[in-house]
Amino acid sequence: MYLVKTPKFIQRMFPGFTWRIPTDEKLLFLTFDDGPIPEVTPWVLEQLKKYDAKATFFCVGDNVRKYPGIFRQVIRGGHTVGNHTFNHLNGWNSENGSYFGNISDCSDVVESNLFRPPYGRISRSQAQELQKDYRIVMWDILSGDFDPKISAEQCYQNVIQNISPGSLIVFHDSLKAKEKLKIVLPKVLEYCHEQGFRFESLRNLKAQKAVRSSLAEKV
Repeated sequence: MYLVKTPKFIQRMFPGFTWRIPTDEKLLFLTFDDGPIPEVTPWVLEQLKKYDAKATFFCVGDNVRKYPGIFRQVIRGGHTVGNHTFNHLNGWNSENGSYFGNISDCSDVVESNLFRPPYGRISRSQAQELQKDYRIVMWDILSGDFDPKISAEQCYQNVIQNISPGSLIVFHDSLKAKEKLKIVLPKVLEYCHEQGFRFESLRNLKAQKAVRSSLAEKV
């Protein structure tokens, strides 16, 4: 069970998280979780390039370790990267020390002060510590590309029916999402371009070395 559009009351409950980007311009913010992987990420980069679209990739550290060349392609494409833990850990099921250690391991290969918790699941105590070093980025719209129970058309409608200036949209450059993503992403890019929207990445304020050292102290 998941919510396609994050209700405003939930956003108000966690005001320290980034749910959308306040703007009066026709800007949208695409994000891709769980990569990079050779089967999907290079294709995503090709689609984005067609529309001069920039995006933010929340990377799993172990995938960056395995596919450093693809990670470099993301960077060279002018996109932003963020930390998505080293092993895609669920914060609700993780002891704080091991969770912080896993994020620190990811920070060794992904230099960023942006963090997105896998599954959007993070405890209050984890969030309080991480916000000292990271900007925790959630989302306004969850496309559902990972969901085998919905069609590609429903995934497409999930996005285009809910966008507004500043929307933060989640897709996945993963094997689970591959089939729907290859249908939906080109259509979303084309539709939004025709509606006059531009796609920007999140500003990646350069992470300081203190991020790694302060997290290590919590392990």
